[in-house]
Amino acid sequence: MYKIILREDVNKYGCEELIKIFLRPDLYDLFYAQAEVPDDFCGDGAFGMAAGFDECGHSKYDVIINLSGDSSTEKNSVKRKLYAALSELTGNKHEWGILTGVRPVKLAGNILKEAGSYEDALAELTCCYFVSKEKAETLLDIYMYQQEKLGKPPAKSVGIYIGIPFCPTRCLYCAFASNEAKPGEIERYLTALHKEIDGVAKMMREKGIYPESVYIGGGTPTTLTAEQLDFLMSHVNEAFDISRLKEFTVEAGRPDTIDKEKLRVIKKNGARRISINPQSMKDKTLEIIGRSHKADDIRRAFNEAKEVGTECINADVIAGLQGEDEQDFVRTLSEIIEMGAENITVHTLSVKRASKLVELDKDFHYKQAETVRKQLAAGRKLLAEHGYRPYYLYRQKNMAGGLENTGYCKDDTPSIYNVRIMEDSQTIVALGAGGISKAYYPEENRLERVANVTNYEIYIERLEEMLKRKEENLFREGSTC
Repeated sequence: MYKIILREDVNKYGCEELIKIFLRPDLYDLFYAQAEVPDDFCGDGAFGMAAGFDECGHSKYDVIINLSGDSSTEKNSVKRKLYAALSELTGNKHEWGILTGVRPVKLAGNILKEAGSYEDALAELTCCYFVSKEKAETLLDIYMYQQEKLGKPPAKSVGIYIGIPFCPTRCLYCAFASNEAKPGEIERYLTALHKEIDGVAKMMREKGIYPESVYIGGGTPTTLTAEQLDFLMSHVNEAFDISRLKEFTVEAGRPDTIDKEKLRVIKKNGARRISINPQSMKDKTLEIIGRSHKADDIRRAFNEAKEVGTECINADVIAGLQGEDEQDFVRTLSEIIEMGAENITVHTLSVKRASKLVELDKDFHYKQAETVRKQLAAGRKLLAEHGYRPYYLYRQKNMAGGLENTGYCKDDTPSIYNVRIMEDSQTIVALGAGGISKAYYPEENRLERVANVTNYEIYIERLEEMLKRKEENLFREGSTC
């Protein structure tokens, strides 16, 4: 058992997330400021050993890490010392060093701009943040690729997200606000969503704002009928100024909800990019995680998408799924490559608090760490051999091995929306239940969140309030809007 003592004024969130990468929460107690150190502690002031319980009930801790006396004013000093202690005590070298944030590419870009050269930025990431050379090079390469291919968002442009919070079934690992689809409820929801589209489009047109990208996600948008999907997409095209639209994506998602009629509707309405998300090409795994389809359904959906002329298909896969080893993961990737996906997004399994998986095994991501490292390494090698390169990357809480999610593309087909939402330099307008809009203020380089309610029934009831929130908080003077 570990006892960890930190200064009261440290970055608590960052330190706690770093500790969780090395230790399960049941293996340590965390204290701030001056906590009592037991008499049986022996160490050099940073960390040492304690004997555990004696006959008098003293100290339950085997190891004590005491950094409460660190007087450095440098913001990452405590995190570096904490990392060094945990690394030495556990024998683990975490590839992301002391980084705990969601957007490491953004940090790498800022470091590169300040350092002035690739070599100096690489040195800072490896020496000051303890990031492995391979990860640091990946971050810098992704940032430079994004700048080369996409540059800065155009003035007066936004990204639009439209959420469809319905799914055929709920996956084992999923914590998103999605609901099993009922026809009557979907119609009620769409009526409200169309009203929000009209209201927001009016606000945007009055201010000369236009979408650079549109992303219809969920949930599973293809739970809609072909007729509903057609009406939604045509409404988007009519309501917004799409004369400068660069990307329109529909997250088709589950292959059991995809057919040729819907794919033709998607193409007809100008969406050149879709996502078909296998997660795995192993039938047994699909059954375990609660998917209501087989690998053959994925193959059929890919074939039909190619037949109707879809220009860019993304496929999501997950490393760390139950019962899968390195060979299973490589087989899944190999099949997706063979099917001709232009984009492949490799997710690391994350055990989310609201998922069914956390109820079954809250420590599953710790147990999967080594398997996931091998899967991701094999995946990187295979994808590079077939001409795919990483174009965006982000991290989440409770990921197996504390690793990352990476989007790969070939033939220079990066997703504009995915890059923009991770670089935090463009206003994102999110419509529908659970949508979180973000107003970007370039002069202050900050974001302000404007959230819709999560529950779709409450969203329907409080739609006017959602519109008022956007009018008052999303399109204010000073934002990119």
